[in-house]
Amino acid sequence: MANYETILDHLKKEIPLDEKESLVLNRDSSVGLVIVDVVNGFCTVGSGNMAPTQPNEQISKMVEESAKLARDFCDRNWPVFAFIDSHHPDIPEVPYPPHCIIGTEESKLVPALQWLESEDCVTLRRKDCVNGFVGSMEKDGSNVFVDWVKETQIKVILVVGICTDICVFDFVAAALSARNHGVLSPLEDVVVYSRGCATFDLPLHVAKDIKGAQAHPQDLMHHVGLYMAKGRGAKVVSEISFET
Repeated sequence: MANYETILDHLKKEIPLDEKESLVLNRDSSVGLVIVDVVNGFCTVGSGNMAPTQPNEQISKMVEESAKLARDFCDRNWPVFAFIDSHHPDIPEVPYPPHCIIGTEESKLVPALQWLESEDCVTLRRKDCVNGFVGSMEKDGSNVFVDWVKETQIKVILVVGICTDICVFDFVAAALSARNHGVLSPLEDVVVYSRGCATFDLPLHVAKDIKGAQAHPQDLMHHVGLYMAKGRGAKVVSEISFET
């Protein structure tokens, strides 16, 4: 453990991430909340192949922060967009094992967020791929997420969810590219809330006994995911507050 902590500390010095920035929101912020895959299959202990096998502090904190922000937004009737990972049983998502199959408990929002399904200001999008931007595409070429941004005239999206370095990062990177190419007008900023994000933990000593698995140390990959998002142009903040 001491050796891992030393390596992690060294990494954070080599690729530092200033997480001390804060974001203050008010009625003129034109902001929308994007929640990425806060479902049982990724967050609830024992709920499938990709779920934690025991209580996990980082994931629990992410769920808590996501639920709090969702309530803050809905109380203000501000727009919320929630991705829900949902897969067809006959269409695998390589390299991941089967997870979040449509119609199962895995593919449902965690209990702390299930109330979102009855909120008028919330748009739910079931996706069958890592990248939520791609998962928002319809057969006619339209994109549900793009339409949401344009219809609600959002200038800032605040992103939370799981996994920091996978689904959250892929979505953030795609949204930034779309913004840069004028696809997401009037969007200006993509903000990632660090305490509202989490990833999974798969230590090397466990991964080596799983065929095809790669080690995925949680704290390290969480840091790398945030660092890469910032490198793509996202703002990374550790505090959110609301002006009254």
